[in-house]
Amino acid sequence: MKFPKVYSLEEIATFLNCEFVGDKNFSIRGMNEIHVVEHGDIVFVDHPKYYDKALQSAASIVLINKNVDCPEGKGLLISDDPFRDFNKLTQHFKPFQHSGAAISDSARIGEGTVIQPNAFVGNNVVIGKNCLIHSNVAIYDHTVIGDSVIIHAGTVLGADAFYYKKRPDGFDQLISGGRVVIHDNVGIGALCTIDKGVSGDTIIGEGTKIDNQVHVGHDTVIGKKCLIASQTGIAGCVIIEDEVTLWGQVGTTSGITIGEKAVVLGQTGVTKSIEGGKTYFGTPVEESREKLKQLANIKKIPEIINKLK
Repeated sequence: MKFPKVYSLEEIATFLNCEFVGDKNFSIRGMNEIHVVEHGDIVFVDHPKYYDKALQSAASIVLINKNVDCPEGKGLLISDDPFRDFNKLTQHFKPFQHSGAAISDSARIGEGTVIQPNAFVGNNVVIGKNCLIHSNVAIYDHTVIGDSVIIHAGTVLGADAFYYKKRPDGFDQLISGGRVVIHDNVGIGALCTIDKGVSGDTIIGEGTKIDNQVHVGHDTVIGKKCLIASQTGIAGCVIIEDEVTLWGQVGTTSGITIGEKAVVLGQTGVTKSIEGGKTYFGTPVEESREKLKQLANIKKIPEIINKLK
């Protein structure tokens, strides 16, 4: 997520009321999670396990809860609660905006696009040409949709990420300031939920087709010409490369990559990154031929036991 202008390290430290380490005029252009962070961005870290990863990342500024040695060319923001202060930045630079109309005045809608009754189109949404948005679709603020996209009834684009920090009195949500970006010629079935990125984008690539009742988690990137069948659940920060097929009720863990042209058979649990060009099945996931051999051998166990008697 980029800021509307460049801020100095001192200005951000003053806003957060925290100490800083580094040149007070250090330029800050935005904020991002560690998997999408770029030069000029702030990244936050609040657990010693991830200090090194954050300090060695592409981020220019690290919002951290310990005064550590500052790497050359970077700055630090020292906070007693980086999670809280990252949320404070999101609330300031991407605050929630009330919309008083079913289709916001700030939405931009292309020629030939049809929006059926009872759909909601939020603030600063961009929809391309010749799209069809069916009834009861909810398109949250800042979503971007390309040309010739079809979205069926009841689908929600841009809900918050499922990302929480456990506190003594409950759970604090990491506020989402990212977007959903849908490329050209995508088809999305009924009752799907595609969450926006925490600070970056959740992306659906050109020509991908998504069946009914599919969930796509925050910051996930789905490539071109993928097929995703009903009741599939894709966690956050997953990369699905081009022409992947996920059959019904596939589930994934977060932060993995599914390689180009992989086929994942129904009810598989994708517990790790998998190579492209192969077919997979089972939980934990394995190549389908190997998994089916194992299942066949299991059926032989009673026969083997009887022979040993």
